[in-house]
Amino acid sequence: MFSIGNLQLSSPYILAPMAGVSDLPFRLINRLFGCSLAFTEMISARGLVYDNWRTVRMLASVPEDSPLGVQLLGGVEETLSSAVDILEEYTFALIDFNAACPVIKVVRRGEGAALLKEPDRFERLLRSIVRRSGKPVTVKIRSGWDEHSVNAVEIARRAQDAGASALFIHGRTRSQAYGGTVDYTVIKDVKEAVTIPVIASGDIFSAAYAKAMFDRTGCDGVAIARGSLGNPWIFPEIAHFIETREFLERAPLGERIPVMKRHLDLLVQTFGDEAAVISFRKFFIWYTKGLRKARELRPRVMQFKTREDIDGLLDTLEERERSLSMAERLSQQQRPQ
Repeated sequence: MFSIGNLQLSSPYILAPMAGVSDLPFRLINRLFGCSLAFTEMISARGLVYDNWRTVRMLASVPEDSPLGVQLLGGVEETLSSAVDILEEYTFALIDFNAACPVIKVVRRGEGAALLKEPDRFERLLRSIVRRSGKPVTVKIRSGWDEHSVNAVEIARRAQDAGASALFIHGRTRSQAYGGTVDYTVIKDVKEAVTIPVIASGDIFSAAYAKAMFDRTGCDGVAIARGSLGNPWIFPEIAHFIETREFLERAPLGERIPVMKRHLDLLVQTFGDEAAVISFRKFFIWYTKGLRKARELRPRVMQFKTREDIDGLLDTLEERERSLSMAERLSQQQRPQ
């Protein structure tokens, strides 16, 4: 078991929030494969207070989508407090305060990773959220603003002092965004500086990467973001490798297609046919990454406008895969013993 405050989790492998990706269907698919905790997309406190429909829609959930964390973005204490009050009307397990988003329009407002440059303001805002919330509060940070201001240890200590129940840390600076290399050393330093759980993120693309993160940093858990795109199998792969030191083979196309169909069904149920098709295009690319001749299909998929278009292609791929599997079995039977 793994705990964040009073929240008990079945494993320390967590699905990180991703803008434009972490909607309800995506979360439900990953939960089918053992994801213990998932997050909504990043929620703007200002958007929530002003009842922006896009922001409110991102809070959609169902009982199967549990436990659920809400990641909150903001830089004004009064707005954050009002947003926390509104969130109490929803069913969720914890609030994660975002002090890591590197997007220009976010940091220009003094939000996200911009808070790393102002530790006093960061701590004040976090304290106000902890005071207001009836649920555990965590915080997401980066190693620092840039290579000249790597202050994750100070920020982590302030987060703990402010009452955070756990800390998520991405091992890159804001100036790196998602490029360059992950700094394992700074994550290790943070882990040694605080007593609350430390969940590390950055380049968790496989079971081997997850194991390296645990071994090199001593972290308590890992948050998986881009590694889960089209790959919910990463959760059982990590769990199996950590337990046995054996790698599971990546799911073949024959196993991926039923999951893709289920994902499409969930998108249609949640958003309707048209929006579901548009969303599924990018997921098709992720699900088929690394597969033979997949690149040839992508221009065609990007032109699809109806669910029937996608269903037809998936049915064709499924039948082709079934025929290939049958041909391989026959070939093996006909080989001399």
